Amino acid sequence: MRKSWWKILASLLVLFSIISGFLGPVPKLPILHESIRNLYFHVPMWFTMIILYLVSVVYSIKYLGSSDAKQDLFAVEFVNAGIIFGFLGLFTGMIWGNYTWGTPWPNDPKMNSAAITTLMYLAYVVLRNSLDEEQKRARISAVYNIFAFPIMIVLLFILPRMTDSLHPGNGGNPGFGSYDLDSNMRPVFYSAALGWILIGVWIATIRVRTRILLEKQN
Repeated sequence: MRKSWWKILASLLVLFSIISGFLGPVPKLPILHESIRNLYFHVPMWFTMIILYLVSVVYSIKYLGSSDAKQDLFAVEFVNAGIIFGFLGLFTGMIWGNYTWGTPWPNDPKMNSAAITTLMYLAYVVLRNSLDEEQKRARISAVYNIFAFPIMIVLLFILPRMTDSLHPGNGGNPGFGSYDLDSNMRPVFYSAALGWILIGVWIATIRVRTRILLEKQN
C-alpha cells in the first residue's frame, strides 16, 4: 500500500476530474460555451506528454554518462508513453477545434507544430528499430532524444507566439489565465493535470517492468 499510494491518488484525481468535468458548473464564455470543459482533458494530455518526454531526456543523459542499459530502457518507454498522450492531445484538440472553430484541423501554427512534434518522436521510434547493434542504438537514440526535447519546446511554445494563432495565449490571443476560471474550475483543472501526469508515469513504469520481464524470459 505504501508503494501504491500515488497510483490510488492518480486514479482518484482523474475520476474526480472526469465526473466534475462533465457535470460541474463552468463559466458562460463567448465562442467556447460548454466546450470549455475540454480544458480538463485536452491541456492535461499535453502537460503529461511534456513531463514524460522530460523524464525520458533525464534517463538519456544518465545513459550517456553510465552506459547502463536500464537507463536506456526507461528513456525509450517514457517516450513511448509520451507518444500515447501526444496522440490523445491531438485527438482532444481536434474535437475542441471542431466545435469552436468549425473544423477539426484549421491551418493553425500550434496544431501544425504539435503534429510535427508527434512525427519527430515517432521518428525516434523508427530510428531505434532501424539499428541492430544494442549499444549503438542506445547512444544514437539518446543523443536524438536530448536534441528533440528543446526543439519540441520551440515548436510548441515559441514559434506559435511569433505568428497568428487561434490558440489561447498565442498570436496575441489572451491565455486562459486571463479568462474567469472561477473557483469551481480551478480545482478540477489542477486535479486533472496532476492526475493524468501520474497516470502517464504509471503507464511508463508498467511498460518498463513488462520489457524487463520479457528480456529475462529471452
